[in-house]
Amino acid sequence: MKIVTIYGIKNCDSVKKAIKYLKFKNLDYNLIDFKETPISREKIEYWINQLNVDKLFNKRSTTYRNLKLKELNLDRDGQIEWLSKENLLIKRPVIEYEDKIIVGFDQSSYDNFFESK
Repeated sequence: MKIVTIYGIKNCDSVKKAIKYLKFKNLDYNLIDFKETPISREKIEYWINQLNVDKLFNKRSTTYRNLKLKELNLDRDGQIEWLSKENLLIKRPVIEYEDKIIVGFDQSSYDNFFESK
């Protein structure tokens, strides 16, 4: 059985919900904590190529507000640059499973995402 990879931070409520969901579904997972293991630009670009930058870039985060990024009116490349140097701007969790990616936590989306596996 393939292992689910969760990218996020341990104390994030959405990450906790995702872990609870995976445990309930008896799916093995590996948590990669942004604070302990920074995510590379290559990995971020891989995610964006499957989704798009708006699904990954968290404009509602405290980090986004504190860095005053709204004022910079970032284009796609600017957003990728900031995601690479400040991983806490990445919406959480990012789930990788069998070459597919889903971002955030929504139970019905997870049901659909994992049901087709």
